[in-house]
Amino acid sequence: MNLYFVVVALATLFGIVMFVIVMNFGLLWLRAMASGASVSFASLIGMKLRRVNANAIVNARIMGVKAGLKLDVDKLEAHYLAQGNVPRVVTAMIAANKASIPLTFERAAAIDLAGRDVLDAVQTSVNPKVIDCPDPAKGKRTIDGIAVNGIQVRARARVTVRSNIDRLVGGATEETIIARVGEGIVSAIGSADSHKQVLEHPDLISKKVLAKGLDAGTAFEILSIDIADVDVGDNIGARLQADQAEADMRVARAKAEERRAMAVAQEQEMMAAIKENRAKVVLAEAEVPKAMAEAFRSGNLGIMDYYRMKNLVSDTEMRTSIAGGSQVDSMSTTEPKT
Repeated sequence: MNLYFVVVALATLFGIVMFVIVMNFGLLWLRAMASGASVSFASLIGMKLRRVNANAIVNARIMGVKAGLKLDVDKLEAHYLAQGNVPRVVTAMIAANKASIPLTFERAAAIDLAGRDVLDAVQTSVNPKVIDCPDPAKGKRTIDGIAVNGIQVRARARVTVRSNIDRLVGGATEETIIARVGEGIVSAIGSADSHKQVLEHPDLISKKVLAKGLDAGTAFEILSIDIADVDVGDNIGARLQADQAEADMRVARAKAEERRAMAVAQEQEMMAAIKENRAKVVLAEAEVPKAMAEAFRSGNLGIMDYYRMKNLVSDTEMRTSIAGGSQVDSMSTTEPKT
C-alpha cells in the first residue's frame, strides 16, 4: 500500500515537472521542430539554467536553417554568453551566403566580438561605400596642396571602398583611409610642375594615389578614387617671396642701424680723444712759462731774446690775419718773475 502511494507521488511529481517544462518551452520547442531547426528540451532547460535567452537562440537558429545555414546551438549559446549579438551575426552570415561571400560563424563571431558591425561590413562588401575626402564632419572642405610654381590647388575627392572581411579584425578604419588619401593628394599636387597641369589632368592625382596601395593594413579595399572638384587657391609662392623680402629688409635695416650706432659711438670716442688731446696741449702750454722762467733764472734766455720771440709771434699773427687764414691762438705767455 505504501509502495502504491510512493509510485503515485512520483508520477504526480513527474507530471507536474513535465507540465511546467511544456508550459515554458513547449511552444518554443514546437516552433523549432516545425521549422526544421529542432532544439531538444535538454538544451532549452540548460539555456534557462545558464540564463541564456532561449527565444533569441531558437529564432536565430530557425532563421539560419531557413536560409540554408547549419548553425550549432552550442556555438550560438557560447556567442551569446560572450556578450555577442547573435541575431546580427546570423543575419550577416545569411547576407554573405546570398552574396557568395565566404563567411564562417567563427569569423563572424570574432568580428562581432571585436566591436565591428559584421552586418554593415558584409553589406559594404556587397554594396561599395563612398567616403568623402576630406570628411565634411571635421569642418574642412578641401585638401590643399602647392604645385612647384607656388600656386595653391584645392581638391576634393570621393573614395569608393568595400569591406575586406579577411582584414576586418585588426584593420584600420575609415579615418586611416581618409588620412592616407589626403596625404597622397597633397603629394601628387606637390609633384606637379604647374597648377595648370593639375587642372588639365585631375585624373593624374587619382592614378598616383591609387598606385601607392593606400588600403594596405586597413579593413577596406579601395576600388576607385575620383577627384570631385579642383580649384585654384592663393599664390603661396609669391606670398612667401614677399614675406622673405620683408624679412630681408628688416634684417638690412637692423644691420644699418647697428652700423649707424657703431659710427655714432666711434664719433663720440673720437671727440673724447680730441678733448683729451686738447687738455694735454693746455697742460703742455702751461709748462712753457715755467720753462721760460727757469731759462731766465739759469741765464739761458735773455730779455732781448724774449722780445724778439714776442715780435715774431705778433708778426706771424699779422701775416695770418692779412692772408685771411684761420685765426691762430697765440701762445699764452706771462712775464717770468725773477
